[in-house]
Amino acid sequence: MNTGNKRKVALVAGAQGVIGKNLINHLLTLDDWEVIGLSRRGGKGGEKAQYIAVNLQDRENTQQQLQHLTTITHIFYTAYQDAPTWAALVPPNMAMLVNLMEAVEPVAQNLEHVSLMQGYKVYGAHLGPFTTPAKESDAGKHMPPDFNMDQQYYLERLQQGKRWSWSAIRPSVVGGTALGNPMNLALSIAAYASISRELNLPLRFPGKTEAYNKILEMTDADLLAKATVWAATTPKAANQAFNITNGDLFRWEQLWPKIAAYFGLAVAPPLPMPLDTVMADKGPLWEAMRAKYGLTASYEAVSAWKFSDFVFSWDYDFFADGSKARRLGFHEYVDTEEMFMRLFDELRREKVVP
Repeated sequence: MNTGNKRKVALVAGAQGVIGKNLINHLLTLDDWEVIGLSRRGGKGGEKAQYIAVNLQDRENTQQQLQHLTTITHIFYTAYQDAPTWAALVPPNMAMLVNLMEAVEPVAQNLEHVSLMQGYKVYGAHLGPFTTPAKESDAGKHMPPDFNMDQQYYLERLQQGKRWSWSAIRPSVVGGTALGNPMNLALSIAAYASISRELNLPLRFPGKTEAYNKILEMTDADLLAKATVWAATTPKAANQAFNITNGDLFRWEQLWPKIAAYFGLAVAPPLPMPLDTVMADKGPLWEAMRAKYGLTASYEAVSAWKFSDFVFSWDYDFFADGSKARRLGFHEYVDTEEMFMRLFDELRREKVVP
């Protein structure tokens, strides 16, 4: 798989997301990597990193912005476009990957690997109860549409007869601190808890009552970054999918009181209430909190209520078998409770929450 190039050049699509941002931060700690980050917003570059503002849904814009990237050795695809239905997710998310590959793959003569970020939707986890622990071989056995599997099938076809390899990385819910991200659970919990405290309310689990005692797992964004690079640079991991998890399991009924204690709140029994609905009018309150506590983030930047409602609605076990990556040599673990507290500490240090 090695092309003989010692220096590796990573192209990270979705550079401002919770996954892409942490991946870039990890790559920049490694001596032999340069990074080019892609997002609609671009970004501020540095000695080993540059950013390109590009609309991957626009084929012409993608070609214009990326066709000069002849030195890319690794593509890390973490981009995601939200949509209101499962079917509506397919066109934009397929277009972004196809446009990127059609612009870069023909000109990147030293391309070694393409890494695709997926999730448990490949197991039908978004539709309801699925086989747990899910093994990588369980993917694609649910009713479509599913853009994750469409993307993988596309890469598998494109890779036939090529020198580069691919990997599909499948985290559970990812724990990180990126703002303005539609799928940041830790951030929305911190914002929800902070608002509850400001209103002198106990911290109630807002999801389905039946979801409070089900088994779940998380994937720390830093661990995910390490695993993604491991899979992209380990020959025996080529052309395979990997579940990447913290390595432990939890139930909300055990973790929720500890989250409440962190924020100095009492716990009350679960009360099903869609956060997307009950938090819709809390923008003015948050602005008052910003002034009171000197917070740095807008209400829009900390609001990931739809995704939180989705996670809190899982009244079925939600976990996968992460042993395949460990059998092939990736041995990192993260304690999920410690991960949440570390993320909350970071959000407080950055004055995102009080």
